[in-house]
Amino acid sequence: MILITGAGGKTGRAILSRLAARGEPVRVLVRRPDQAQPAVDSGAADAVVGDFFDRTAVEGAARGVRAIYHICPNVHPDEIAIGEIVIAAAKTAGVEQFVYHSVLHPQTEGMPHHWKKLRVEERLLESQLGFTILQPAAYMQNVLGQWSSILQNGVYSVPYSIHARLGMVDLEDVAEAAALVLTHPRHLGAVYELAGPEALTQVRVAEIISYVLEKPVRAETIPLDAWEKSARAAGLGDYAVETLLKMFCYYDQNGLWGNPNVLGWLLQRRPHSFVEFVERVM
Repeated sequence: MILITGAGGKTGRAILSRLAARGEPVRVLVRRPDQAQPAVDSGAADAVVGDFFDRTAVEGAARGVRAIYHICPNVHPDEIAIGEIVIAAAKTAGVEQFVYHSVLHPQTEGMPHHWKKLRVEERLLESQLGFTILQPAAYMQNVLGQWSSILQNGVYSVPYSIHARLGMVDLEDVAEAAALVLTHPRHLGAVYELAGPEALTQVRVAEIISYVLEKPVRAETIPLDAWEKSARAAGLGDYAVETLLKMFCYYDQNGLWGNPNVLGWLLQRRPHSFVEFVERVM
């Protein structure tokens, strides 16, 4: 049995689907009751509902599993504490493998949520558990959050420079890599960077979308104050807003991209390009 924590989001769902297709029994830990049945419908053998700070629920979810794939909620202020709780539960349960869903370049202190993931990696290295750490880039799927605007208005908007270069990765490739490392012991002790095959400016992203859709699409920068106003109106809290604003500033100055060789080696094929992704989802 494999446990996926934080399984209610798109990452957990994608990995669950890959593991279920391989015939692997999977238990999921989800925060809300309404997330349990969809997980079962997607192939989970068991669904546990519980908060990460409910140690009893986390320990119960970890009991009897051979591996844990830990996904913390995105941009969570308590990521380190959550990581410590799940690692402790894994040790109590005698779990053979702990796979941590980290992030590309966690050593970037200028992005607090990256830096916190590095601290969780440190806790895992010191845990005496058999571990694997995956460090994925930003997902190509993030573009879908504004797909309706792209289709209706021909505008791809980002709250950072349209000339910032990002090495986006296809979540389907990440999920396939996760399933591979969860089902083979040779990946114990490994830290794998999962980056896509291109480092694209946002201008180039818009050009590719335009090419595939066969309609004009332009990249446009959203002013940070306008983005913040919209984010707060949508219910984003102070920590998330402040952290994401720092991330956008980091993107402006440095971009974020990595090398695709490790992901290609894991998959035994070239990772999907952005044009292949857009062609698949359009």
